[in-house]
Amino acid sequence: MIGPTTLRVSGSRFLATYAIAGPHDAARGRAQDIAVEQTIEFPADLIADDDIRRHVIGRVESVDATGPERSRVRISYAVETTGGELPQLLNVLFGNCSLYPGVRLVGLELPSDLLGRFPGPRFGVPGLRALLGVPDRPLLTTALKPMGLDAGAFAGIAETLVRGGIDVIKDDHGLANQPFAPWEERVRACAAAVRRTNDAIGARSLYMPSLNGPADEIAERARIARDAGAGGLLVLPGLAGLDTMRALAADDGIGLPIMGHPAFLGSFVIGDDAGIEHGVLFGTIFRLAGADLVVFPSYGGRFSFSRDACASIARSCRAPLGHMPAIFPAPGGGMTLARVEEIHAFYGPDTALLVGGDLHRGDLLANVTRMRAAVDDDAGEPRPSASGVPGRP
Repeated sequence: MIGPTTLRVSGSRFLATYAIAGPHDAARGRAQDIAVEQTIEFPADLIADDDIRRHVIGRVESVDATGPERSRVRISYAVETTGGELPQLLNVLFGNCSLYPGVRLVGLELPSDLLGRFPGPRFGVPGLRALLGVPDRPLLTTALKPMGLDAGAFAGIAETLVRGGIDVIKDDHGLANQPFAPWEERVRACAAAVRRTNDAIGARSLYMPSLNGPADEIAERARIARDAGAGGLLVLPGLAGLDTMRALAADDGIGLPIMGHPAFLGSFVIGDDAGIEHGVLFGTIFRLAGADLVVFPSYGGRFSFSRDACASIARSCRAPLGHMPAIFPAPGGGMTLARVEEIHAFYGPDTALLVGGDLHRGDLLANVTRMRAAVDDDAGEPRPSASGVPGRP
């Protein structure tokens, strides 16, 4: 028997909601297993009736049946279990229990004292709108493609995109340090092209290079990109780490907007019986980790996200989250020029519309100009959304 132990705790707790597959009469036992596993990972019967049992072990708050083989459980945890740090918060939420079959993290509620430990997005919707001079319409976003071009070719494409009215020009997430367009050469060429074209036509487009590189080079690459004139950074937190993205967003010496990309995170969301709910991961957690925009595959593209999943992401990007501003959902993944108006209607104006390869079918400048005209025509008061997703936070 361990104990007794007396601890100093604030009494503040955060709440996680899990969907559990299996018979409802077993759900409470599984919930209690999660509460122990996510905190002490130790036989609970060896803990005395003391403060470890009362405050450290997760507390099962409710267990409700949601279907014949489905339950929803709510477990609260003391804020002290996180140490006030993002990796440990994620560990408590879903560390070991991510290995359990039939357990999915579907909700997260954080108190203000815990939220205050995380700066969150540096810009968010209001900051990016001010930076770009775009007060109301959706942002227009695209990616430099395809892998295999040289740095000069990418710079030429970037110039055309600025002239056509694209707001955010990001590296495709697969552009790294390949020999045909080495990272620093490409970043300097593209940043210079965007800056030069902005100056020539009075635009304010941002170029966001990908930081898809070795862990020990990411911060230095961010500084090289900033010094070269990049207007933001594309981060792949599934590969680089969510806390790496948080550190980049919080670094005053970098001070650039962050676009988060979902590469390597798909297995967290594509199943109904495991992983993390779409909005929790790409909305709430990405905001905690400092993303100002979040890329995800929209419904109707070449991936499997449903309309409901996409609406959940958009809502979570905009829902109240302590001091943190709303962020831009950036739906992409095979979006076409023909669907711009539909996607705008679904997500609302506080969205970064991401169309990639389809812009290259025919004349690139003409296609980009057409895309810009479509949203300029609709600028003004937010239109009703087919998804029920509010266009503003």
